[in-house]
Amino acid sequence: MKRIIDIIVSLFGLILFSPIIVPFIIIIFLQDFSSPFYIAKRVGKNEELFKMIKLRSMIINADKSGVDSTSSNDMRITKVGKLIRKFKLDEITQLWNVLIGDMSLVGPRPNVKNETDIYTVEEKKLLKVKPGITDFASIVFSDEGEILSNSKNPDIDYNQLIRPWKSRLGLLYVNNMNFILDIKLILYTVLGIFSKKKALNFLIKDLKKIKANNKIIEVSKRVNKLIPYPPPGSNKIIKRRC
Repeated sequence: MKRIIDIIVSLFGLILFSPIIVPFIIIIFLQDFSSPFYIAKRVGKNEELFKMIKLRSMIINADKSGVDSTSSNDMRITKVGKLIRKFKLDEITQLWNVLIGDMSLVGPRPNVKNETDIYTVEEKKLLKVKPGITDFASIVFSDEGEILSNSKNPDIDYNQLIRPWKSRLGLLYVNNMNFILDIKLILYTVLGIFSKKKALNFLIKDLKKIKANNKIIEVSKRVNKLIPYPPPGSNKIIKRRC
């Protein structure tokens, strides 16, 4: 059933949003006469690499910098790229990955190999299912770029502030995934574009229903400042990536 829904919704979504995506494809190409798409290598189900399709929001060869995490004020982001990121337009093109079976509409967000290589044994469970366009963490940390804004080391800050909770929320989804929850998360994602506060309020209720621990619930409210914390399956805060 999940795969059938993925195919129907992704195909419908690509057709529905084409009037928005096509003009941006043209604008991106005209800014530097290079490919409007960024082919991002990500780790999928069973740790197999796949090519995720995104609208290019950065300058050419931005990935050559060696930095995987992106802050909202990253100098590599183009002017049109800021609009693309603000309205999550690069997520729409990932519907193609859903259509061909690399991803699902709902599931843990796919990560780069540099990150999955340092996953704990517990986090490796995230790679037992297809990655998705949205899940609990996608809504809670929809402002990831803002969290990393002005960071001197975005990759380390990501691992200390975001990864610990993103992984825990992803594991909660994997352990409780079902059709109704998928529908809810899709609706919350859309609602979050207009009101993140309302989306989080609904999301918190579902986290309580599946008996998420109090720490995860408090962090998911996004009221308090994030502080360094160990990833699931470890008692050590990440100090470096190697």
